[in-house]
Amino acid sequence: MRVLMISTPVPTHFTPLVPLAWALRAAGHEVLVVGQPDIQGAVASAGLNAASVGTAFHVQDLLMGGLRPGERPLETRTRVELEKMGGPGRVWTTHARYMWESYLDAAREFGPDLVVSDPLEFNALIVGAVLDVPVVQHRWGVDPYSGGALGEAEVILRALCERLGLDAMPRPTVLLDPCPPGLQLPDVPRGTPIRHIAFNGNGQLPAWLRALRPTEGAVRRVVVSLGSRTIDLNALPFTRRLLQAIGERPDTEVVATVEERHRLALAGLPDSVRLVDPVPLNLLLGVCDAVVHHGGAGTSMTATSFGLPQLVLPQLADQFAHGDRLADAGAAITLDSAGEQNDPAALRAAIDELLTAPGYAKAAAELARDMAAMPSPAQVVADLEHLI
Repeated sequence: MRVLMISTPVPTHFTPLVPLAWALRAAGHEVLVVGQPDIQGAVASAGLNAASVGTAFHVQDLLMGGLRPGERPLETRTRVELEKMGGPGRVWTTHARYMWESYLDAAREFGPDLVVSDPLEFNALIVGAVLDVPVVQHRWGVDPYSGGALGEAEVILRALCERLGLDAMPRPTVLLDPCPPGLQLPDVPRGTPIRHIAFNGNGQLPAWLRALRPTEGAVRRVVVSLGSRTIDLNALPFTRRLLQAIGERPDTEVVATVEERHRLALAGLPDSVRLVDPVPLNLLLGVCDAVVHHGGAGTSMTATSFGLPQLVLPQLADQFAHGDRLADAGAAITLDSAGEQNDPAALRAAIDELLTAPGYAKAAAELARDMAAMPSPAQVVADLEHLI
């Protein structure tokens, strides 16, 4: 089977698809990833073959648009409510209008039997329909986009679809969902379950991490991981306040993943705070008691797979949905306003509750068990073989 993967030009949009790509390869199928230069590093780190099309998209520039110096997105833009979450998909419908031809040309050259994409890469749906091959969409996690964004695409891309001889915007043949049923939004289209397997990039296991052991007694270890973009979106002062607040908690070790270029600005934190280079998160979470993060899908799903209580500090887009659902499941506390996130007392209180109230750990362990019971990517590949 020849499988073409197409991803929106954001590395973290592609990485949740990697375990499925590995399973396809392990089953003897050929996999080619087609995407813009933005995702080529992530594809290479996963050990997959790729074809580059178009020019770099630079999603960071898009996210920075309208921000004043020193201002985080949450401080200037209100959170988008669930019923309006289709709106952010408009970026990717517009993107499809400019990129469909490049993707279609690459697909015709490759000749796929199956097309796989993330949930906002509408080019994949068009390519699949034109070539008359099935299309599999793979959610990232909690999914507030599936309904509204596809509805936006149907309107914006109607003329393009008609030009290509399509009656309407195509729908995916299969929608894969790595989110445990108890965590997914209740009103979104039902997907086919696939177990989340963490892929947070590759890298060596550092010596300091090899020496790290699970905490004992009263000491608790908290990992702070704000993703690859949060600090760059004017969140360096926020990160300092957060680490200072958690680091002042007695009997608490804090391990924060921070790129070296930001370390000087974070000098002078409490001795209990260790700043480390970003490492694949799945290497780190086995020796911690809780995770503080921004609500990104990859981080949320990885922390959930480890059964860890989470403090979620969402900044934009679907990060709020991840924080809301984890809190609703009893496995997390989410602080979703700039006022709460900028208040050291609120941050300390949240960490205190997360580490001392047993209900969070219990609910997190239940979610992890539910996730572990979902079909593996290898099992899903067998089903896709029957589909073809």
